[in-house]
Amino acid sequence: MKTIGELINLKGKTAIVTGAANGIGKAIVARLAEAGCNLVLTDMADKRLNNVARLARERDVEVECYTFDLSEKEDIDDFWGKIDGKGIDILINNAGIYPFKNFMTLDYAYIDQVMKVNLYSVLWMCQNMFRYRKNRGGVIVNFGSIEALLPFKADLTQYSLGKIGVIALTRDLAREYGGKGFRINTVLPGGINSNGTRTAAKTVLKKFKVGLISDAYNFMQRIPAGRLGKPDEVACVALMLCSGMASYMHGAMIPVDGGFLSA
Repeated sequence: MKTIGELINLKGKTAIVTGAANGIGKAIVARLAEAGCNLVLTDMADKRLNNVARLARERDVEVECYTFDLSEKEDIDDFWGKIDGKGIDILINNAGIYPFKNFMTLDYAYIDQVMKVNLYSVLWMCQNMFRYRKNRGGVIVNFGSIEALLPFKADLTQYSLGKIGVIALTRDLAREYGGKGFRINTVLPGGINSNGTRTAAKTVLKKFKVGLISDAYNFMQRIPAGRLGKPDEVACVALMLCSGMASYMHGAMIPVDGGFLSA
């Protein structure tokens, strides 16, 4: 039987982390680097991404950075070609956008952009993982949201739609590729004090949308933990899923939400 230290050790492994420059992605990078994992990081924020990479390298791991648009399939395919994806052991699809928009004002172009980033990019990244890894297997950690299972905030229909798609995609791929050496699971964050939630809160307060302010208050009242979560608390769950501690987990949906879904 392996020790805890051996199970959590990712030395010699290489992981892709999308949306790595901020919040949850940044915290995941720190934990994977601590576990000895080499890293391939992607984001649109070039300067912040390089800062995250610099901190990770202090853990004596190899780090590469790529800045490109995840909403374009061609860019995703080019990225995998550049890194020669055969060397990737772990894929963490963390990148996403958190857009508020009234349902009655949605149009095709807006929905299409949200889906490209929050759902289709996950699909294309997974497709490339399977293509390059073939029968060698690997680990995929996708990011859904508790909002997909229990919509709570107004003006987020488009967000919930994309995230429920990620959950369905994860479960389907776990069934199809579990026997080929792949472990694929979903993390469902909720109420995390990250850059995205802080930006959304500022937007709501700036526009003084009473309904959304009320939603935020009621959301906090419902969390049994009585507080927002930290990005590192999500990162620790992602690390567990990447490690040998999750060797028999396939197609799971793991809420990291302070108990919100159970309240």
